[in-house]
Amino acid sequence: MLRGLDHIVVAVNDLDAAGKAYEALGFTVTPENRHPWGTANRLIQLDGFFIELLSVADPGLITETAGTTFSFGAFNRSFLTKREGASMLVMESRDAGLDRQDFERAGLSLFEPFSFERIAHLPDGKTAKVAFDLTILRDPLSPEIGYFTCHNKYPENFWKPAFQTHANGAGEIRTIYMVAEDPSDHHEFLGGFTGQREMRATSLGLEVETARGRISVLNPAAYRSLVGESAADALQGELPQIAAIEIGTGSPDRTGVFPASRLHGLTLILSSQDC
Repeated sequence: MLRGLDHIVVAVNDLDAAGKAYEALGFTVTPENRHPWGTANRLIQLDGFFIELLSVADPGLITETAGTTFSFGAFNRSFLTKREGASMLVMESRDAGLDRQDFERAGLSLFEPFSFERIAHLPDGKTAKVAFDLTILRDPLSPEIGYFTCHNKYPENFWKPAFQTHANGAGEIRTIYMVAEDPSDHHEFLGGFTGQREMRATSLGLEVETARGRISVLNPAAYRSLVGESAADALQGELPQIAAIEIGTGSPDRTGVFPASRLHGLTLILSSQDC
């Protein structure tokens, strides 16, 4: 099953400050939502993809990962003890059971199935129930990144045109950029995770075309060439990691590279949709 990019989780210490940083660049950011395991989020919805800004809101509600039972809250709490930034990469799901079968056939390491629901705050001030089935994986070669697929059970309550309309014209996810010392080490896992076995490999890295956007795994030198010296210098933490995302925008005057130091650990590339 070929999957498209669904969202990334960006772990931040101050959820309101992170929301304001994205709003300053012309993004619409949703109101705060709470999870029953102690985290809170605000979202930036695009065309079928979103950025999830996430913080720890109530540490007392967080349980620990135990064996094959994954703790979303504990993983991101631990991530934030080291740095802010993109902590998790998520692919879309049409059926969590089929995802699990695919991943088992591919020999990938899985956690127990996990489903949850929460109350979403809508643009008109009302609320609605949203619910998700997650299939969570572990990649031993990238322990600082969480991976899962997300089956959205009530998309009509989640996706809202008012949240998908941005002053900067942002519309589509183009690329998720990961940085790794040896990008070729990650082709087996990413092939199984995305369902895309055909990849483009060069001396600079690895490129995976998904059903929505692409994943580009670059070596440090190639990443520096892509984003420039100042943005690359903002790269912190262990490799591999999710370092940047590229979003297409309909406002050419809003294009550019916005470094992680400005956006709580994630470098943002805004490029013209006409490119």
